[in-house]
Amino acid sequence: MNLEHLNELKKLLSSPKKIAIIPHKNPDGDAIGSTLALWHYLVNTGHTASIVAPNDYPKFLKWMPGSDQILNFEKENSQSKSCINNADIIFTLDFNHLGRVGQMSEILESAKATFVMVDHHQEPSDYAKIMYSDVKMSSTCEMVYVLINQLGDENSITPEMANCIYTGIMTDTGSFKFAATTSNTHRVIADLMDKGAEGTEIHHRIYDTNSPSRLHLLGCALKNMVILEDYSTAYITLSQDELDTYNYQKGDTEGFVNYGLTLDGIKFAVIFIENKEEGIFKISFRSVGEFSVNDFARKHFHGGGHTNAAGGKSDDNKEETIAYFTSLLPLYKNQLQS
Repeated sequence: MNLEHLNELKKLLSSPKKIAIIPHKNPDGDAIGSTLALWHYLVNTGHTASIVAPNDYPKFLKWMPGSDQILNFEKENSQSKSCINNADIIFTLDFNHLGRVGQMSEILESAKATFVMVDHHQEPSDYAKIMYSDVKMSSTCEMVYVLINQLGDENSITPEMANCIYTGIMTDTGSFKFAATTSNTHRVIADLMDKGAEGTEIHHRIYDTNSPSRLHLLGCALKNMVILEDYSTAYITLSQDELDTYNYQKGDTEGFVNYGLTLDGIKFAVIFIENKEEGIFKISFRSVGEFSVNDFARKHFHGGGHTNAAGGKSDDNKEETIAYFTSLLPLYKNQLQS
């Protein structure tokens, strides 16, 4: 965060405030970890803070300290609206455009609070008065760690906060294997462990608590994988019927897209997941090297994200969506084969 915005935030937080903390819709480990860590910090420093999530999040994240305090906007609508409308400050974490909060966008757009954005995605919009945007950071959780240090409170990180921050960094870096993982990321992790983060236990809770139905769904996804060697690309499709057959629960497809990149010679991996309720195919894009899935998603699928990890959507049916996607690949052949 630049010095001007940091000083403005210090001034804002110099007296007790009512604060709402907002993650993006379908929050992941980084979104939940960062909002919970910030919530603990703000409460511990004398503020009244609430987390309002646009919707539910995966069961494998609900062990995190403080998660039982998170309000679900869909299920606790009046209480959620009250928190937002009465807030002096609204922190938005792990997203940079109000379109990422779904049906909450309208109430946030009309809120009178001072907005503070903390996010590491590309091309932020300008809704926040105070911005901390850094696309080189591994995760929003790493940014929350840095922000707490910049506020002069590095010694205030409790074991509960350390566990939350560690979780978000671990999940957003693919257990520290993605290119955004820097030497400083590992220094942060080391300090979090010194402050009480339980790395082995966190990994177990995130990755080793699968249901049989999730593993069967993974088997279905891998069976559906299509490999396009000419374009160094692999894609997976999952229909609503397949999700229903394997008793899909929120978060069950987390990480499925990455299996394509484990194939020798594959640089671009995609998963198309049908959501009949919303009438869309939700799409996740992953890449290795310099091929920008952020640019690809923004240009063709109403999405965006990072250079090597992005999301998007299609309003067309499966056949039309796949046909459009494959029709685009010749345009990128040289990039994908370089």
